[in-house]
Amino acid sequence: MTVTLADVAARARVSPATVSRVLNGNYPVAATTRDRVLRAVDDLDYVLNGPASSLAAATSDLVGILVNDIADPFFGIMAGAAQSEIGVPGDGSARAGGEKLAVVCNTGGSPERELTYLTLLQRQRAAAVVLTGGALEDPRHQAAMAAKLGRLADAGTRIVFCGRPPLPENDAVTAALTFDNRGGGRRLTEHLISLGHRRIGYVAGPQERTTTRHRLEGHRAAMRAAGLLDGDGSADGTPAEDRLTVYGPYDRRSGYEATLELLRREPGVTAVVGANDSVALGASAAVREQGLRIPEDVSVAGFDDLPFSVDTVPALTTVRLPLHEAGARAGRLAMGTENPPPGGIATIAAELMVRGSTAPPRG
Repeated sequence: MTVTLADVAARARVSPATVSRVLNGNYPVAATTRDRVLRAVDDLDYVLNGPASSLAAATSDLVGILVNDIADPFFGIMAGAAQSEIGVPGDGSARAGGEKLAVVCNTGGSPERELTYLTLLQRQRAAAVVLTGGALEDPRHQAAMAAKLGRLADAGTRIVFCGRPPLPENDAVTAALTFDNRGGGRRLTEHLISLGHRRIGYVAGPQERTTTRHRLEGHRAAMRAAGLLDGDGSADGTPAEDRLTVYGPYDRRSGYEATLELLRREPGVTAVVGANDSVALGASAAVREQGLRIPEDVSVAGFDDLPFSVDTVPALTTVRLPLHEAGARAGRLAMGTENPPPGGIATIAAELMVRGSTAPPRG
């Protein structure tokens, strides 16, 4: 049975005119009403009928770039690099019609906003969608994402993941560029262990994110291989790996507060690893506030090698991810000017950058 505009209106508890306004985007509608309409459209899998249906499989000149936080350089660098490749005609000329309009969609880390943006891009028949950064590890959200991306792909939209692992058993994605977060996390901690550190605190990101889990898995693999997590529980039975880990957002404040907590739990910590460079900045501030020196008393390390990392005092030891190169490649894949990697998945190497913020522990 064909789903009609009236069906969508009834499901969203609005008038058919309001549904039309939301889908056409030609009249201001309250955000809560728009979201309700788009959920109804999604739930009913509504497609435009009549003359408009003949356009459903045709794509527009729009490309969407989804980021968690545009103010975070990690996402800003990738989005900017992708945008620089979008709009460039495949033959390098300025031929009219080759350009694309790149729109950066800031989800704020909200899974609901992520799905809403994908719905909006589907309604605009986007030529491509680039999704950056780690994914939410929630089976319901993953299922909803797989369904949404499948609809986009069926309509001819190219889908590119940049710094995000592919969805399990989903062939809608044109290409997935994944970062070697586990390998980078392991090499960073191996570096600290080689300097002689044995009590290493870890300030992790949000527990529900793939990036958090993968980087922490690499760190803990290095600790276990060195026998630093064996038989070392606290009086209350808390495993060492849990006592030496604090989770929080990927920002400076989290790094500061979590490091104070780590130093309270384990005064003998000689090194702190931040899940990213912003977290490491906060960790450094907390270490200094306690009257400790970097790296003489406590070594501090980060992840990503954001532009400010080399200018900190001392310069930050970190793991370099080629964010600009990855973003530019994602842009070319979205434009179809670069062929997808074999199997549609490419793992991008992480490089250890040893600088002045890490040194052997005292005594």
